Amino acid sequence: MTRKIIYLINPISGTRGKSPLQELITQKTTAQGIAFEILPTTANGDYRHIADKIQQEKITDVVVCGGDGSVNQVVNALANTNVDFGIIPMGSGNGLAFSANIPKGSEKALDVVFNGTAKLTDAFMVNDRFACMLCGLGFDAQVAHQFAKQSKRGLATYAAVTTRNFFTAKTYPFRVHANKLTFTTDAFFLSIANSNQFGNNFTIAPKAELSDGLLDVVIVKKVPRPLLLVTIMKQVLAGKLKRIENSLSSPVIYFQTNELVIDNEKEAPLHIDGEPMKTFRHLHIKVLPAYFKLLYASNG
Repeated sequence: MTRKIIYLINPISGTRGKSPLQELITQKTTAQGIAFEILPTTANGDYRHIADKIQQEKITDVVVCGGDGSVNQVVNALANTNVDFGIIPMGSGNGLAFSANIPKGSEKALDVVFNGTAKLTDAFMVNDRFACMLCGLGFDAQVAHQFAKQSKRGLATYAAVTTRNFFTAKTYPFRVHANKLTFTTDAFFLSIANSNQFGNNFTIAPKAELSDGLLDVVIVKKVPRPLLLVTIMKQVLAGKLKRIENSLSSPVIYFQTNELVIDNEKEAPLHIDGEPMKTFRHLHIKVLPAYFKLLYASNG
């Protein structure tokens, strides 16, 4: 099949200018002999006009030039069109792209668009909200809410917001039901991961895979604040997470599941794919296996 690509560029994601990117896309895609068009992303996530264009013009690929929030909206709107999705990472975290071994550099990311392998990839639902890579309650969601209010984007701003929130972070009570097991715990944060990281190659679920039909749940429980970083570094980042049957009494609870229910009575803040969301007191989370086709790097 002859390839036809639509590039969707988010004009406000990340910190880099977009004009050089458009020039690079034009140069490299033209050199490949592939028909293409460059369009802006939409703020409201309405891509019905793109869905019509895909059908009418037999578009084969949609490449999102933006961050995880943009990827979420585009995939949610267009997954049923059966296109291959590519990513040129332009956001502050780029967790989904990095999980698929897509490089941050735009030129190398374009090479993945041209030469990568399309693989069926999981997604999941959080009540009626769509997620590609990660959902979080508690500390990381609080950071997402405050980061969204900043005038400057980028890793430095995110790190500064994270540091400020670390010293004021509080725990929330959660009741979790999954895999025929119910338990309660107070936790700094609860992460449901399809990808293996928050973004910026910061690992949250080392064993997570994008296409295994499972979600990896990581719960960092209430511990003395001086031990919080040590706990995260020794258990989460190092990948030394124990299965749930061995972790209920440890500082970090970890398990895999295709579905879970969370009672969030104190309304811990919520993020989905790094974007702040209005929280829920009751969450039903369910994997969508093999939901969309993503272009992975050849070594992904």
